[in-house]
Amino acid sequence: MSEIKPEILEKMINFAKNFAEKSGTVPNPNEEVRMAVIQGLAAHVQELGKPLCPCNFYPNKEEEVKKRRWICACDEMQIFKYCHCLLFTTQEGLPITEYLPEWHEGRQIYGLVKDPTPDKGRALSKVENIIENLKEFVKEHGLDIPEEEIIKFAQETAKKK
Repeated sequence: MSEIKPEILEKMINFAKNFAEKSGTVPNPNEEVRMAVIQGLAAHVQELGKPLCPCNFYPNKEEEVKKRRWICACDEMQIFKYCHCLLFTTQEGLPITEYLPEWHEGRQIYGLVKDPTPDKGRALSKVENIIENLKEFVKEHGLDIPEEEIIKFAQETAKKK
């Protein structure tokens, strides 16, 4: 891959700053982590035209772009306020896990990390979005979670207007 164009890198730096503000998170305070993710996003913008999450492996990046699920800010971030890349975090550099089910890998790895700004973010946190996302997660990870449990969790976790 060729060198990232400075204007694309700058655009992604600004995106991270603005989205963090809007979502009630901060760009990871560890500059090395923050810039690694931003550079990965910028590389995908340059290559694919979209900021595809650089923290996943994709057999076919172009197909993933069409699905939109892992375009930053990804569905997990928009629904659960959880950034597995650690770009959008708390002041301490931890991902928010409060809205994830206990069996989600993010919750298992980091434990319960409370949302310091529950009034911000989670734009897609509707019951149907939570159910769809968690069903995909369960399928992809080969988990045995009953659909009733997913639905109950979605109803309890959906952002109340």
